[in-house]
Amino acid sequence: MANSLRGEVLNLYKNLLHLGREYPKGADYFRSRLKAAFLKNKDVKDPEKIKQLIARGEFVIKELEALYFLRKYRALKQRYYSDD
Repeated sequence: MANSLRGEVLNLYKNLLHLGREYPKGADYFRSRLKAAFLKNKDVKDPEKIKQLIARGEFVIKELEALYFLRKYRALKQRYYSDD
């Protein structure tokens, strides 16, 4: 794996770990699943395949961010509006 791709993969892992701290099922659950997903693909050597996996990881980051924003929105909505 080229050094630039290695850096991207490590950065992706760090970002996902950071986002996983607020995961609804818990940080430990998220961390174990994340580690398993990265270990499953540790032997991939093709740069194109690695780029596809990085793109998939960035999609997961966007989905997690959307999940967290939605959770915050719902909490604010419950706080300020009554369900009539």
